[in-house]
Amino acid sequence: MAKHSAFIHEPDPEFPGWHTWQLNEGSRFNSQGLGRMLVRDEGERGARLRLLEVGMQHSNVLDAIHGGVILALIDVGMFAAMYTVLGADAAGSVTLDLQNQFIGAGRIGEPLDVVSEIMKETRRLVFVRGTAMQGDHLVASFMGTLRKPSTPLPSTPPPSTPLPSEPR
Repeated sequence: MAKHSAFIHEPDPEFPGWHTWQLNEGSRFNSQGLGRMLVRDEGERGARLRLLEVGMQHSNVLDAIHGGVILALIDVGMFAAMYTVLGADAAGSVTLDLQNQFIGAGRIGEPLDVVSEIMKETRRLVFVRGTAMQGDHLVASFMGTLRKPSTPLPSTPPPSTPLPSEPR
């Protein structure tokens, strides 16, 4: 099993050309709130993340995919692209901003794809843009910024300064 940080990323035997994209801990939001996801390269600077099973648990009262599910998948898709394209540590990174435009209703019962493109990488930041799609149907477009992990803390912490209420 190929693991990088907190993620399991290995070839999926059921879907040739795709890799698993899941957390090592199945009790976290990605697994519980979204479900089974796969990722593959999409061009030179992109990746496609697919939510395989879109069910009623992902729906709103209009029987369309809930906007929060779409936003969550976009967020996860940006990290999957960061890992897939750059080989960067997605587990220690955070989303700084995410701008989204909902364009069409997402349909229950069809896989939902997030196609992300890495626009620029700096020492600390990754700039991403992309779309959420179901086949040829455009569901949303987005732009976001991810911050790479901070430098690990030194192995020996600096001496602590006592708080004013502590005896000296």
